[in-house]
Amino acid sequence: MVNWHWVYLRNWRKGKIEINVIILSILLPYEGDSNLFGLFFHILYHNINQDPILTFFPSFLFGTVIGDTLFHTLFVNQSEEDKKRAFGHNFLIPSILCGIFLIAFGILLNFPRFLMRRSFSWAIYSIGIDVVLISIFLIFEVFEIIRPHKSYKFLFYYSYYSLTIYLAHNFLYFLFFQQLNVINIWFFIAGAFIFMGILLRIIFKTWEGKASIKVQIGKLSLGYALKVEERLHKRHNKMNIQ
Repeated sequence: MVNWHWVYLRNWRKGKIEINVIILSILLPYEGDSNLFGLFFHILYHNINQDPILTFFPSFLFGTVIGDTLFHTLFVNQSEEDKKRAFGHNFLIPSILCGIFLIAFGILLNFPRFLMRRSFSWAIYSIGIDVVLISIFLIFEVFEIIRPHKSYKFLFYYSYYSLTIYLAHNFLYFLFFQQLNVINIWFFIAGAFIFMGILLRIIFKTWEGKASIKVQIGKLSLGYALKVEERLHKRHNKMNIQ
């Protein structure tokens, strides 16, 4: 059966499979080693549990919707009263109801396994909690119940270089390899976040978007989209001339 399917595979697919087998056979002996080949194996063939971005991808989608809704709610309306009124009707009530529904649905979908991380019911349950908590915290923000000194620069740096951080974090594989436990790892995480925040601030002041993979991908995508649009426009003009 495998040979039968292999015959009908396209050549480029066969090439990808063959190259993957060759690379895996070379890197497999270095699994768990703290050297360059061990790093390549960790990046290319690590366990899916070590790739949390896939599990939390629905959170990114919900975050996009929430951000877009907040923008149209808070920045379109000019007066403070209109903002508060629109926030309550257009965002607060729908988001809390949606969050409660997601929490209940996640619990009832697979009780009591909804507490198992990375499960489908856990993802729905967690998103519901996040939506409710965000809504509650935004009440203090919009209605100015508490007026702390606000600075979002720290979050801005992480957002601006999010993809860069995600790809570069694999180099932390070499630091404290197999030396951290459930207690001292938290000191390492706190130190890493503080150091990374300072480093990102320096990088932003020095290179700005040049060091952001997300920005570079956006520029490439824009350039590619403009070229495609230009070709379609030329083709349309030729058809009109004919």
